[in-house]
Amino acid sequence: MRGNDLAIALQQLLASSCGLGYVRAMNRVVHFEIPADNMDRAQQFYSSAFGWTTSSPPGLQYALVHTTETDKQGKPQTPGAINGGILPRKAPLNGPVITVDVGNIDEAIGRVQKAGGQVVHPKFQVGSFGISAYIKDTEGNVIGLWQCLPK
Repeated sequence: MRGNDLAIALQQLLASSCGLGYVRAMNRVVHFEIPADNMDRAQQFYSSAFGWTTSSPPGLQYALVHTTETDKQGKPQTPGAINGGILPRKAPLNGPVITVDVGNIDEAIGRVQKAGGQVVHPKFQVGSFGISAYIKDTEGNVIGLWQCLPK
């Protein structure tokens, strides 16, 4: 999955975290992604093992994963709960990824680099909803970054 495909899928999943209207002292986890070698098998596993529901947007190699009920805007109804996605395994996304909401993606990338991390996929815009990037921490874990765009 590249560029527009990923952007469309992320747009659907992360748009619900935008516009919350408050400043956070800590950046919160808002999304997860699970790479899979076999998309159908992975969807069946998570459905059977955890009762999660999945849906695949037409034309995309991406499955939206719902771990909790959502409202009409896609916001989880259970405080602290998040939803995510399953995507084909492809470097640098070889293991599960959490996505962290940040106020300013450029500043967050600067803090990551100053702390010893590195950018593994440069920032890209996701529709009119936000900007995303992937970084690698000092332990080799890939983490997603998400910045909402002003409405």
